[in-house]
Amino acid sequence: MEEQKTEKKHHHGRTAFLLIVLLIIFGMFTARLADWQLINGDRYDEISKTSTSYTVETEALRGEILDVNGVGLAINSTGYQVVIDKLYMEDDKLNDTILALILLMEKCGEKWVDALPIIMDGDSYKFADDMEDEIAELKSKDNLNMNTYSTAEECMSKLNESYKCDGYSKKEQRNIISVRYNMKKMGYSKSTPYTFAEKISADTMAIVSENFQDIAGVDVRSSTIRTNPNGTAAAQIVGAYGAISSEEYKEKSDDGYSLNDKIGKFGIEKSYENQLRGKSGSKMIRASSNGNVLDVVETKNAEPGNTVYLTIDTKYQLLAQKALKEATKEAQDLAKQAGTKHSGEDCISGSVVMLDVKDFSVICAATYPTYDLSKYWEDYSKIATTKGDPLINRAFQSAFTPGSTFKPLVASAALEEKAINKGTDITCTGTYDYYDGLRINCMGVHGSINVTKAIAVSCNYFFNDLGRRLGIESIESYAKRVGFGSPTGVELGEGEETSGAIAGPENSKSWGSEWYPGNTVQAAIGQSDTLISPIQLATYAATLANNGTRLQTHIVRKVVSYDRKTVISENAPNNPTVVDSMGVSEENLAIVKEGMIKAVNETYSSVFGDFKIQVVGKTGTAENNGSDHANFICYAPADNPQVAIGVMVEHGAKSSVAMNVAKKLLTQYFKDNPVSTTKETSKSQD
Repeated sequence: MEEQKTEKKHHHGRTAFLLIVLLIIFGMFTARLADWQLINGDRYDEISKTSTSYTVETEALRGEILDVNGVGLAINSTGYQVVIDKLYMEDDKLNDTILALILLMEKCGEKWVDALPIIMDGDSYKFADDMEDEIAELKSKDNLNMNTYSTAEECMSKLNESYKCDGYSKKEQRNIISVRYNMKKMGYSKSTPYTFAEKISADTMAIVSENFQDIAGVDVRSSTIRTNPNGTAAAQIVGAYGAISSEEYKEKSDDGYSLNDKIGKFGIEKSYENQLRGKSGSKMIRASSNGNVLDVVETKNAEPGNTVYLTIDTKYQLLAQKALKEATKEAQDLAKQAGTKHSGEDCISGSVVMLDVKDFSVICAATYPTYDLSKYWEDYSKIATTKGDPLINRAFQSAFTPGSTFKPLVASAALEEKAINKGTDITCTGTYDYYDGLRINCMGVHGSINVTKAIAVSCNYFFNDLGRRLGIESIESYAKRVGFGSPTGVELGEGEETSGAIAGPENSKSWGSEWYPGNTVQAAIGQSDTLISPIQLATYAATLANNGTRLQTHIVRKVVSYDRKTVISENAPNNPTVVDSMGVSEENLAIVKEGMIKAVNETYSSVFGDFKIQVVGKTGTAENNGSDHANFICYAPADNPQVAIGVMVEHGAKSSVAMNVAKKLLTQYFKDNPVSTTKETSKSQD
């Protein structure tokens, strides 16, 4: 009983204590409210009326792009930028400040953001060349609202009136207006500072800081700069990152982009924009009515983007580019030696792709001619007008008639469809004339030969007749299974990989032509309307190497968090994705392989005679305007394939030119990755 009384006393004590605490808290709130509303109400009301808050975004670090070994292809480095901040800048001093900044930049040899499509022509104004879109935007309703035929002088007169630039020289007016016009485009406001100059040196940063320390509104800030330390490696694949355009802004404004943002323009920078971008943060700035900043509060931390690892190996990528450059020179030199037209003298470009057979990852995908991505923006006009169109990603975007590299596919189909067997002989007379009015010349008179010999000597007659026996529908079916006629699906953006085409009635109909049986025998030797890209050629070679199973060709190894600690997604080498199968038995593929080995060891012995590892390959020369294109597919080693290659040397004329590109890659690859397999052991097994 005594225990119950004691417990009740304790309970009442706790209740009383809690009531006292609540009364104290309530009293504090009451006192604060009295202070706000009664004692200092007028003062706080005045503060609220005479101060304004602004939310300013803070930049997020962009994820980086690395090669398979972590070598930087597009990375972040620290730089400096000059910023004009409206929160601190007095409007009546803006023009003088801009002019002073321009003069200082020019003295320091630095560039400032100059986007006005009007330039000086002596003491007059004229529109800049190759800036039609920018000129139209300047004259549009959203800007000057002027007629399309308005002159540069007329546009400048209206701009000069808007930005009150009287009293300055014409050149000074032009430069001030350039900055003011771009400020408007970029949404310059108290919540959006304007970046006047980017990527300035540390020395210039110090000079600007010293000269403008007493001028409010000019700030030098450290910033993150996108750099390409290995800019000549895979420029077309990595892609560029730059200021968002008006069109891109209209498309992306709902996704939180602003006119001041930058965005991926093509390549991985564009296709992985959502992963690379990161999420911006924000800070709240409170300023008094006279513009003085009262306080700054970080309200949301920025989140960095994710980093993308490619399957590309920079070492092989650079080697491939060098080999292509040497191939074009080799073709030109052979043409000079031959002294005949259309024999390689017009060879200035090419491409090559090497895949890892175990998972169809892209080890290298080179294009020639190419450029230095680190100088893309400053050298764009020069790059765009360079002979050979280096802006085209030839490995993925170009497509060519495959020529005789198509023959192993036709042989595989003919064997599987029982149109022939290994012992079937066809007699080559040198000219295929089965159809009236059609005569197709062979490269020799081969007599009675079987399929392995026909592959080895690339007999047109033999494969013309296989085309007749198979029919175009069967050829089309097998071509689709190895990936011809559709993109491989590598992780590039829309329009950055071609579908190519497969010759046949449907494709011919799209061109407004009728399909005839004679077209089929042409298609069987890789002529007619079939068009194949280098990445498709390499995928085809890898499919043959993989016993007819086609895996997903890919160029991205994994996506990880910016700190590299978390894997977001991964194309694991030991877990490849199966896309399709040729539907050809291993026995029949072995027959085709035997013919390709004979081709390498006998027909191509001048190139591969001294190569210790057995290569399985097939050349092709495709007719077109000018010299023939030279292409080559291969994989190695024969008994345990590691890599597969597709080469296209445009107007290369000689097959050896394409083979030498592949040989250089294979030599380095097997030097780095030794295998015990030799040509002799491969021969004994075959």
